[in-house]
Amino acid sequence: MKWIFQVFLVTVFLTILPAMKYVNGQSGRGVNITINESNVIHQMKGGIGASWHAMISEIPLENEKYDYPVRHINPRGSTFAGNPPLDDTSAWNQLYRHARWLGLDFIRVEIAQQMYEPERNVFDWDNAEMKALYRILDWCEKNQADVFLQQMWSHVAWNAHDGVHPLLSSPKSLDDFGNGIVTLLKYLTENRKYTCIKYFCMTNEPPGGTWGYWWCSGSHTGPSLTDAWKKLSKSIKSENINIILSGPDWTSLPPFDPAKMDFSGYLGSFDIHSYGGIYHTGNGEEIIRDWVNFAKTENKPFFLSEIGNMSVGWGADNPGPKSFKASLSNASDIVLCMNLGVDGFNRWSFTNRGDMDGQWQLVRTYNLQTRQYEKNIIPEKEAYYGYAMLTRFLGKYASVLESKADNNPDSLVFASCKNTDGNLSVLFVNNRKEPVTVSITFENSGSRKDFRFYQVTESLLQNPDFRLDPQKLFRHSNKLKNLVLQPESISVLTNIDLVHSDPGVIR
Repeated sequence: MKWIFQVFLVTVFLTILPAMKYVNGQSGRGVNITINESNVIHQMKGGIGASWHAMISEIPLENEKYDYPVRHINPRGSTFAGNPPLDDTSAWNQLYRHARWLGLDFIRVEIAQQMYEPERNVFDWDNAEMKALYRILDWCEKNQADVFLQQMWSHVAWNAHDGVHPLLSSPKSLDDFGNGIVTLLKYLTENRKYTCIKYFCMTNEPPGGTWGYWWCSGSHTGPSLTDAWKKLSKSIKSENINIILSGPDWTSLPPFDPAKMDFSGYLGSFDIHSYGGIYHTGNGEEIIRDWVNFAKTENKPFFLSEIGNMSVGWGADNPGPKSFKASLSNASDIVLCMNLGVDGFNRWSFTNRGDMDGQWQLVRTYNLQTRQYEKNIIPEKEAYYGYAMLTRFLGKYASVLESKADNNPDSLVFASCKNTDGNLSVLFVNNRKEPVTVSITFENSGSRKDFRFYQVTESLLQNPDFRLDPQKLFRHSNKLKNLVLQPESISVLTNIDLVHSDPGVIR
């Protein structure tokens, strides 16, 4: 029987050996990837960016005044008032440099109707919140970043239903609601000459998804979302405003239901939110595929206009959302969804005080201990560099190429992308607790520059001197071998030569 056992061991060894490598003293599975550069499976209509609030003013909730009050102590979230004070020019300039270093090219800029129309037909273009909005839009305009302008809520008593808190009330008058929005958009595009605003969404996370809050009529018969989109769409078209209306903005990862989509003809793009994870959710891929397929039948873009991972920490002062674990989850979701055909992504969020509903910030603008704004804006390293691996090398309108693996292990997700200038980047997220060694064959490749390899892991980011410089140079070839993806890592193989001091790619 001994010889039978020996034969068995040899057979097992010969079966496993071709798929294993020995790298830096660790066993790592080998994966062969083929990238067909002539086969574009999808060209994104947007890019990868983050949410950037313009709202500042603290407004007392006064819940006791309403029959239908807000349900949360801090309903606007900790991204509210996350920017530096307006008079701190140095801090704002630092914020601009971080946005440029990250290469944020698709920004969800968030406002409220109360900012610009505090009373019916009374518009205020010069208050502090509008000045914050202009600063954000000025940066986007200068750096050619596309803007998804998001009205989070109205928060105006003059157009709220009786007894319903203005923060969550649907509009009492759709005519007044639409007139305010049209006046805002005309002012921004005609008076201030912004061309960066490409999309507009009228309300944040309304009912219809798995959860919704910001479109309540209480005991009154309020307007439906369909009626609101219909009227707003008509008004925007009649005023020749060249901005695409987007919706439904449902949360969180709502399954596509055609019976709910009677408003689709009034929208020029579709968007939803996801906070429970997609790649690691049993039906997440199916949900996204259904939304993408529907958008394609309508010949319209589909965005994940808010994306994050609530499962790693929700609640006041919880650092989970800015952890490297969250970065791995977000990167896995985005890379998967790029392959599925999603057109753009906004991470929640760029600036965020982190003092209400978890620490979602990419950069630290607010000191949780002193409850004061920071003078020096520094990265939240694990969130910042984890996200930079997605944003820094990819420009807006990137094309996703066909890429396949013949022996892909569980928990490895990758996508190959080509910027509009022809530069190629391959994104990898290794969720495994062991390394993976990759060999890549490029089919139908044209002239090619050398490749550089970048990688982040949680342990690498613990080094106080960490810099996002290339770790390895691969000379031009149609076949690359021995690309080592460390355990639980986010990596990029790219033609783009960026050292740490360079700004990221916008397009």
